Amino acid sequence: MVDGFACGAAGANYTYAHLSIYRNGTLLSLPQNIGVVSPTATSQRGCLYPAHTRDTSGKIHLDAGKTITLGQFFDIWGQPLSSSSVAGVTDQPFKIYTNDGGTLTEYTGDPAALPLLPHREITIVAGTAVSQIPTYSWKNPPPLSGSPILLWQGNTIGTPAWADGDTASGGHGVTTSDGVTCDAGMSDNYHVHVHLAIIKDGVMRAVPEFIGLPGNCFYETHTHDNTGVMHIEALAYKDFKLGNFFTVWGQPLSKNNAAGFTGEPIKTYINDNGDVWEYQGNPADIDMISHRSITIQVGSDISEIPSYNWGDNAQ
Repeated sequence: MVDGFACGAAGANYTYAHLSIYRNGTLLSLPQNIGVVSPTATSQRGCLYPAHTRDTSGKIHLDAGKTITLGQFFDIWGQPLSSSSVAGVTDQPFKIYTNDGGTLTEYTGDPAALPLLPHREITIVAGTAVSQIPTYSWKNPPPLSGSPILLWQGNTIGTPAWADGDTASGGHGVTTSDGVTCDAGMSDNYHVHVHLAIIKDGVMRAVPEFIGLPGNCFYETHTHDNTGVMHIEALAYKDFKLGNFFTVWGQPLSKNNAAGFTGEPIKTYINDNGDVWEYQGNPADIDMISHRSITIQVGSDISEIPSYNWGDNAQ
């Protein structure tokens, strides 16, 4: 518990605020994953605090059902915030500005008491003044679909684009170059499900079945059908990445290539039970967290991000 806030499962309704911190004219990067606790062997989904960051953009995700102050966010971060210290910056006087829908105000109250309101932009200027207080364009991800797709085992979701099973460069029984093993009798001491959707110019493509199932063993990450559900089964908890699955499949994955789709813009969206954001890094580095939904958009923009009913993939 931090300031009465527990670290729990992702909620289903989030708003956003933004924080910029300048020191002597230089914009400091707000760390990613403040308030995000990674999965462990005993907590397979990890947990989130109701105020957290996902990237270094300065965007703060806020549980819409809670009232959260800037001081509470700093407490979750584990950094001081007072009239004399901002995240350890103590050698410079500072000013705080808020921008609410175009109304810029200098805030002179207790920094820790400043509410984090939806779309409020907070700028902290320590030391040398900046020539202009920044403003931001609030480009949020597409909304989640209100019609969940049932992930019942055996369903086919999407239009076929690839052959079933692994490619010639994928897994064929040996341990992959990035350490994914193939065992004859797979144990499910650690067993979670993650969903992958690849959408090309608005058309969802069916992720092949039998990826990671060469016939004589089970890779630790594999598919049983064309639903897009990726199974992770291992003797013990491991930090699996989306790139591990693509290595088993034998398909490329980067910011410029999604399973052979190249030459068009590629965006990646992550949905954790309603906490949705656009992933800015290499999609191969995305953590495979239980019931995480990953949408790779290739080409034209999608109007909504698909949502899912996990059906009999309850783990």
